[in-house]
Amino acid sequence: MKTGSKNRSAFSEINVTPLVDVMLVLLIIFMITAPALQNGLPVDLPEVDAGALPGETQELVLTISRKQEIFINRFQVRLGELEPKLKEILSQRSDKTIYLRADKTVPYGFVVAVMAELMKAGAKNIGVVTEAENFEK
Repeated sequence: MKTGSKNRSAFSEINVTPLVDVMLVLLIIFMITAPALQNGLPVDLPEVDAGALPGETQELVLTISRKQEIFINRFQVRLGELEPKLKEILSQRSDKTIYLRADKTVPYGFVVAVMAELMKAGAKNIGVVTEAENFEK
C-alpha cells in the first residue's frame, strides 16, 4: 500500500489485549464459582481400610446427617417421603445404584430403616460411603 511518496506495507498485528482481558475475567469467575459447585454436605464419615470405588458421572447420593436429616443429593426429604421420591427418581434411571453416606454418630437402627426404604423404592445396589482409615493416629 502506497501512501505519499514512501513505500510502506500494511502493518497488521493481532491485538491480544482484549483476549487477555476476557480470559482473566473468565478465570476470576471460575475461581469464585468453583467452590460453590461442590456436591456434598458436611458429614463425619466412619473410617475403614478399603479401596475406593470407581467414579461414575451422575451418582445418586443419599446422605444422613448427624441430626438424622435425610438428603437426596442436596435436597432434604423426610423418612416417610423417601420411598415415593426414590421410586420416581429410579424409574427414570438405568442405574439403580444408590450411594449412602451416614454420619458415624447416627444410630445403626435409623440407617437400617433408611436402607429398607431404599430397597422398597427399587434400589438394586446400595454403596456405603466411608473415608479411608488414618493409620497415623
